[in-house]
Amino acid sequence: MAKSRADYAQFSQDDVKVVKKETPFKGYFQIDVYTIQHRIHEGGWTKPITREVFERGHASAMLPYDPVKDVVILIEQFRPGAYAAGNNPWLLEVPAGIIEDGQTPKDVAIRETTEETGCEAKRVEFIADYIVTPGGSSETIHLYCVEVDSDEALDHAGLEEEGEHIRVLKMSSAEAFELLNNGHMHNSTGIIALQWLKLHHNNIREKWCENK
Repeated sequence: MAKSRADYAQFSQDDVKVVKKETPFKGYFQIDVYTIQHRIHEGGWTKPITREVFERGHASAMLPYDPVKDVVILIEQFRPGAYAAGNNPWLLEVPAGIIEDGQTPKDVAIRETTEETGCEAKRVEFIADYIVTPGGSSETIHLYCVEVDSDEALDHAGLEEEGEHIRVLKMSSAEAFELLNNGHMHNSTGIIALQWLKLHHNNIREKWCENK
């Protein structure tokens, strides 16, 4: 029987003491400052340590995929973090959206597929959930592959009131895998999504095309 993460975990949330928590900044995003102690593997506890945590919410991301035409849909948009890092700030990505109160990750995946590509989400396949930058942020991503009809894709999408100006790109899976292999995907979510599709390409096509 395959082992789970719990089979290897020595500690949990119960092995952390929060000495103090402050919120010195709250704007579009939020910064919390924690003073904490945690257990150590050798036994005992750390001395109090202070760390800033960037709070930006939790998100769903999705790879729109047309299994009939074997077409992947990616988007391109401006990212200030990439600009600040000295990279090209227009990144190739998969669509994504923040999970608001009362919404499920799957609900957001379905909504954002339409908002950011123009395509209706037909079926949704779970890929993974993960912590994006655990050393300094609480953000998690719930990642999906979403079945679409690529003929529905717009050239440009996004919500003006949210400052979204999105270019929509359609390409064969082979072209998308070439971008991946050549190092032209510069964000972790897009890389993980395409790696998953590359690994499961034949299986997901067969699964989604069997009743067509």
